[in-house]
Amino acid sequence: MSIVPIWPAFVVPVLHVLESGQTLHRKDLVDGAADDLQLSGPARAETLNSGGFRYEQRIGWAISHLTKAGWITRPSRAHYAISDEGHKGLAKYPGGFDYALGKAVFAPFWPERRSSDSTPELQLDVQDAVDILDPVEQIADGISRIEDEVGIELLSRLRESHPDFFEQAVVDLLLAMGYGGAEQRGTRIGGSGDGGIDGVIDQDALGLDRIYVQAKRYKEGSNIGRETIQAFVGALQGFGATRGIFLTTSAFTPLAITYADNVQSRVILIDGQRLVALMIKYRVGVQVKKTYTAVEIDADFFD
Repeated sequence: MSIVPIWPAFVVPVLHVLESGQTLHRKDLVDGAADDLQLSGPARAETLNSGGFRYEQRIGWAISHLTKAGWITRPSRAHYAISDEGHKGLAKYPGGFDYALGKAVFAPFWPERRSSDSTPELQLDVQDAVDILDPVEQIADGISRIEDEVGIELLSRLRESHPDFFEQAVVDLLLAMGYGGAEQRGTRIGGSGDGGIDGVIDQDALGLDRIYVQAKRYKEGSNIGRETIQAFVGALQGFGATRGIFLTTSAFTPLAITYADNVQSRVILIDGQRLVALMIKYRVGVQVKKTYTAVEIDADFFD
């Protein structure tokens, strides 16, 4: 869940920044509004799946509403100033806006649509959760919900798959992530007598630099403990290796994570949640269903 306030919370901070009457570039206005609201570091660091910072999107949505309402003006490209209406609004609502008040005040400036009987009506019938978000953020959040659902199914299928299939799947994932070079040098070697190693990735053509892989297809709740990671590190030492990746469809205990962080060999642990997130990101076991394109005004075209 996002810790960034919804767009109405940024209305008064935007007006505060412009209150002195100065004209500011959009970037300075966004930064100033975030400072005025005393937005925390974690909130500023929160990003959208589509890229960009969530707080910038939400401040941008507040700026859009204020511009439509005439509370702020755009004297030149990407520059904003407060209007007389904006000063009045700031005086009238010094306590700021929650969603209900923001919707009530700015609704008259939202686009209209016509129903079947040609009677104008405001676009207020859409669920509230949609109205809170910038359209780009709506798309990003929608994609996030789809990926969450796909991730659940993907993890379920991996847990139900044959061990050989799962071992090959994780090798395919690492190759898709760029390990193994352009020649895709990666091999599944799981089976009896594998020495505790399920796959190997050659980082160079001669195999001088190798990454060893172990994959455990466990059900939810069957978390990997320190002893298992310790055995994997021992297997790496048996191959004279210093780097390994341990992937599982379950999770790791705190002791296992601590051990991996402190051991001399470089061992990366990837649990079930991160595994499916990487598979979705690098399109392993999933495919693109449909592509949408978002457009915006090309300001350079009109200059």
